[in-house]
Amino acid sequence: MMDWIPIVFVTFKALVLGTGMFFAIKWHYDQGRKLEEKRALLRAGGKVAAIFTLSLLGLGLVTFAFVRMLGMDLSLP
Repeated sequence: MMDWIPIVFVTFKALVLGTGMFFAIKWHYDQGRKLEEKRALLRAGGKVAAIFTLSLLGLGLVTFAFVRMLGMDLSLP
């Protein structure tokens, strides 16, 4: 018998990520049309990249703290 949970979760993940990518591209395209100055568009892209980098760093730190709190082994083989 096939496990149905991975199929449902992978399908859900693909739908959520696909929808998110569509709206992200649409938003950036709309912003590019609104902001006709190249500097403003580059500044907005820099802000998005900085926010993404900071959120990625924060998520990594929270994950590291959570794993250490659970007492999991973090050593590399």
